[in-house]
Amino acid sequence: MKELITLGEFVIQQQHKHSDATGDLSQIFGAIRLASKLVHREINKAGIADITGAIGQENIQGEQQQKLDVYANEKFKAALAARGLVCGIASEEEESYVSFDQDINHGSKYVVLIDPIDGSSNIDVNVAVGTIFSIYRRKSPHDGPVQLEDFLQPGTAQVAAGYVIFGTSTMLVYTTGEGVNGFTFDPSIGVFYLSHANMQIPKTGRIYSVNEGNYVHFHDGVKRYIKHCQEFDPATNRPYTSRYIGSLVADFHRNLLKGGIYFYPSYANHPMGKLRLLYECNPMAWLAEQAGGRASDGSGTRILDIKPMELHQRTPFYVGSSSMMDDVEGFIAKEKARLQQMAELV
Repeated sequence: MKELITLGEFVIQQQHKHSDATGDLSQIFGAIRLASKLVHREINKAGIADITGAIGQENIQGEQQQKLDVYANEKFKAALAARGLVCGIASEEEESYVSFDQDINHGSKYVVLIDPIDGSSNIDVNVAVGTIFSIYRRKSPHDGPVQLEDFLQPGTAQVAAGYVIFGTSTMLVYTTGEGVNGFTFDPSIGVFYLSHANMQIPKTGRIYSVNEGNYVHFHDGVKRYIKHCQEFDPATNRPYTSRYIGSLVADFHRNLLKGGIYFYPSYANHPMGKLRLLYECNPMAWLAEQAGGRASDGSGTRILDIKPMELHQRTPFYVGSSSMMDDVEGFIAKEKARLQQMAELV
């Protein structure tokens, strides 16, 4: 019979490998686990409980806030503040970072950045959504209030990152820099069990994930890559299959398991891309790298090396199987070189 290992047990086992571990991360994961259970409960009542639809106001991103966005944001804030190990969070749903100033949080060493509900508009039509989180050690003195600099750190400084996907089952997937592991939630007893150990993204795949409704606005290099994906070539198992859910967590999770590439390029309406560096791209990029994949801005810059300048900074985002990443970056580089050559001839 297969041994069942809970998320809490697994985190503690990993900590025992490090003599300097304090147990702080296991308690932070406990808070994330608790809030995830509450969100799972509400999502599974969607259509019965009043949890679907917009609340009639926009978040800092200029997007319509969904009821579930607000609910999840409040639950994660409350759970993380109550443990006394986090001095503040930054959320996609908040204009600025939130400082935890209660006595219990005095001296806390960590900050959390979070997208409480990724793809929340999908909840109305019963499609998978998720939560994305990232944990950093604060840089400011521990005896003072949290500072903006604590959140504006490159992805290489992450100490843990992951996501929770609320789909046909609820799964929590995370990394602390020692591989990627996935835990499936058993709602009958309220426990996450290790179900996907040492997850590895295949070197190549047959799935490309992009909002092709924006195709006409994409740069020519991206267009050429999409056409490449659609062309018949039995030697490389093309054409590839187009799969786009509109929830980064769901698209990434599928590609992680089956192999593939996800990309959200820059274009006229979103010259810096649409996805948020801190809340979405950094955690997913680290997970991809830890699973054997890659993530970049499409022009050769590693996502984890980007130095953030603001909380809600956006970036073009390409992530997935390493060989597919090589291909898309090659098409973009070739088109950039062509345009540069043309400019020199003028």
